[in-house]
Amino acid sequence: MTLVNTDFHAAAEAEYEAMIALRRAIHADPELGLHCTRTSAKLKASLEGLPLEIRDSKSTSGFVAILRGARPGRTVLLRGDMDALPIHEETGLEFASQTQGKMHACGHDTHSAMLSAAARILSAQQASLEGTVIFMFQPGEEGHHGARFMIEDGLLDDPAPDGAFALHIWPTLKGGQVTSREGALLASTDALNATIRGRGGHAAMPYQAVDPIPVACEAVGALQQWIARRVPFFDSAVISITQIHAGTAYNIVPEVVELKGTLRTLSDTRREAGRAAFEQIVKGVAATHDCTAEVRIDQGYPATRNDPRAVAMVETLATDLFGEGTYEEMPSPVMGGEDFSYVLQKVPGCMAFIGVAPEGHEDPESRPSLHHPKMTLEESWLSRGVALHCAFATRFLARGWE
Repeated sequence: MTLVNTDFHAAAEAEYEAMIALRRAIHADPELGLHCTRTSAKLKASLEGLPLEIRDSKSTSGFVAILRGARPGRTVLLRGDMDALPIHEETGLEFASQTQGKMHACGHDTHSAMLSAAARILSAQQASLEGTVIFMFQPGEEGHHGARFMIEDGLLDDPAPDGAFALHIWPTLKGGQVTSREGALLASTDALNATIRGRGGHAAMPYQAVDPIPVACEAVGALQQWIARRVPFFDSAVISITQIHAGTAYNIVPEVVELKGTLRTLSDTRREAGRAAFEQIVKGVAATHDCTAEVRIDQGYPATRNDPRAVAMVETLATDLFGEGTYEEMPSPVMGGEDFSYVLQKVPGCMAFIGVAPEGHEDPESRPSLHHPKMTLEESWLSRGVALHCAFATRFLARGWE
């Protein structure tokens, strides 16, 4: 017995041209951060005439569009993000970014366009819906905590969703493939900062100075040693020091070294342990060599954790809509991060990935990845994302987590 209206695939195909036009318009005009006003305007224009209640975020350019069915019932949230990245596009596409140094290299243009198409399809079925659908159009995913701001603005309070779903494209995954996993899907994303202070001097007479550069190098090595020997294999963590800044000339021992990096974990316990280790190791190594250290940890997103019931639903829906073998369980989490995690802290649900490599591509993993200046995708697979949004919403409204 099928569990969804399989016409959603046909409905998504009918919306294809409008969705692609919207996606390309957003792609060519990328915006960064929390205030993507032109993108929000494009999305709102695509929803004009639909039976939707629009509520704007006070602290961002985000908004929710609320579709109330003909009868009361459960509430489900579908989310699409809209912000771009500070990357110079090198794809050569006809609709490539027209703004120097900004690019939709993470697929947020497709996420918001797919969600708009889903809103149009579900709005046409308003008379048969029992419950409410919240379409969450969110800026500021790329490190700006957009979801948290929208939650703090009260946009998920009335009505409060009972279940939530988000979809993310993946350019190095086989086209049309859907994948996710129970529990930890993505990592937390704290930013690490440290300032190590020594005593400057002449590079020809380092014994008269206290050189902070080898101290910083030792601290980086000690952090990797902590990862290798103190972190359990079953509760992963990553510490990557990605920037070391020091010095002004080849013959001067600098006074200060700045370290920057990231801590990624899959559990709150390991996250707290990693934060404590960073501070203890950097300050301890510095003190050993007569230096001082100041440490600052900027809190990033929490780990993204999927509800097992929602993942099971996605597997069933993907199989029912697109056939056996369409869904594959992810073997392990990805240590990237997502601010949909804030929604999943509040509402049970899940995020899933959909492959957008060209059909028949022999080695999808060799393609430019997310956040790459040459990242491209096969647009024809986006119809599957639209259908999956619609199927998740209607299935949840009809049966909840059954």
